[in-house]
Amino acid sequence: MHRDRRRYSLRTGAVLLTGLVLLAGTALWREVPASAQGDDASSPVPFAGDPLTSDKDTFFAGSGVCASCHGRLTDAAGNDVSIDSYWRATMMANAARDPYWQASVSIETANLPQYAEVIEDKCAVCHTPMAHFSAVQAGAGTRLFEGGFLSVEHPQHALALDGNSCTLCHQIEDVAFGEPESFSGHYTIDAELPAGERLNYSRFAVSEQGSAIMQGASGFIPVQSMHMAQAELCATCHTLYTPYVDDTATIVGEFPEQTPYLEWLDSAYAGNTPCQGCHMPQAEGAVVTSITGGEPREPFFKHTFVGGNVYLMDIFLAHGAEMATTAGSEHFAFTREQTMAQLQQRAAAVSLENVGFADSTLAFNIVVENRAGHKLPTGFPSRRAWLHIAVSDSAGNMIFESGGYSEDGRIIGDDHDDDPARFEPHRTVILSPDDVQIYQSIMGDVNGEVTSILLRGAGYLKDNRLLPAGFDKDTTHPDVRPSDAALADANFVGGGDRVMVSLNTGAAEGPFEVSVELLYQALSYRWIEKLRDFDTAESARFLGYHETVPNTPVVIASVTESVSP
Repeated sequence: MHRDRRRYSLRTGAVLLTGLVLLAGTALWREVPASAQGDDASSPVPFAGDPLTSDKDTFFAGSGVCASCHGRLTDAAGNDVSIDSYWRATMMANAARDPYWQASVSIETANLPQYAEVIEDKCAVCHTPMAHFSAVQAGAGTRLFEGGFLSVEHPQHALALDGNSCTLCHQIEDVAFGEPESFSGHYTIDAELPAGERLNYSRFAVSEQGSAIMQGASGFIPVQSMHMAQAELCATCHTLYTPYVDDTATIVGEFPEQTPYLEWLDSAYAGNTPCQGCHMPQAEGAVVTSITGGEPREPFFKHTFVGGNVYLMDIFLAHGAEMATTAGSEHFAFTREQTMAQLQQRAAAVSLENVGFADSTLAFNIVVENRAGHKLPTGFPSRRAWLHIAVSDSAGNMIFESGGYSEDGRIIGDDHDDDPARFEPHRTVILSPDDVQIYQSIMGDVNGEVTSILLRGAGYLKDNRLLPAGFDKDTTHPDVRPSDAALADANFVGGGDRVMVSLNTGAAEGPFEVSVELLYQALSYRWIEKLRDFDTAESARFLGYHETVPNTPVVIASVTESVSP
């Protein structure tokens, strides 16, 4: 089915970055986890979610068109693996509805209004991709606000809100895969094929009869192509370089804002476990992928697109109805559950080594293992993980704590949370409660001053995010190399970190209980607080959500050990 034809490649820039619910053609038969329920008045109110859109234009069809045939699917074990049921509550589906993203775009444009059109265009490439692509083809504007795609009056509004939908991802061609020219939203989609004859790629071959049925029902012709299972497909949006400005507000360069593909490329996972291997887990056995019939197919990758953003799942659970999401509370609760499992079962591990006590000094090593195929955390620089260390005496009294947190999401003792102009250094040894090991990236502007404004981020002042197994920090690509302190730390290596702890127990009596947790936040304190500096409707809306949903960190991994004098 591949034939010579002129291709169109997007080159416009980068993204800045319960109960039973019956939905378009399928149902997700699950009870809401207890964490999503509650007995008090502040508990989220269940909601069904709006129908998926069936809007079409020359190039795309909304997810509702696809769901009519690719819903109500089960695997060999009888599990519901309906594509739309899994996808509709993911961050992929809600890329345009994401209230933090909308707030971030609004403050970036408020900070540099002369670049408003440029910023919104770059954000739209991967957050409202179908609307953006169609607008570019028509020579129309690509604004998000001010009557743009996010306005209900815009003719492309429904397709814009469909986010990273079926006919977007499945039309991306394997052009320049893994090459810099494909990064930052520079995916390639054929613009020349007419409506009704557009190609839709998948891993599976389709019979002539099945192809005719799909073309008649959706206007898309299925074509087998294994590039849909490659990490390079994901890299087109998730390897992101953003422009940055100097003190005169002149764009003077590009900054590697997120680089999970490049991190993966230098890991032990490259070549055997692509992004889809972890973020789209396999069904149990074969799946008939359409209600119209056909042969069972395997492996079938479930469209969970599971990541690490528990906090936004909580916000969607609390406020999804007013955001008019096409996922219901049951779907968000399920995605939250899957996200927690990803973080707590497959992301990391912590253990203790060389635990000893002598002359009132308790000493031990904390070993942190990164089990992800990229840095932990990776992606957008608002994310952070840190060590919470607590030591109690024989009476249960806490005699030492490092990395505790408050209800507003602050890390106690973090220099950056205390002062936005400073940041906590990389730690090799922890000697006091003010020493906190935080795995994070901190942006700096052209003057080397701390910033969380993306268009002022010229580089990382700190990057000690945990490296994946097999990663050589000394020989890797410069854009993913750790910052100097982590680079010089012999215990900070591919696969994890080792931190020494030494503390004086004074007059406290043992045995002592040592507890260590690896905690995680998708949105760190300063990345939320910066919204207060700007008077935009979107920032105010997100801060309102934030007031009702605690930004409680997730415990990724933990270990507890008793130590006798």
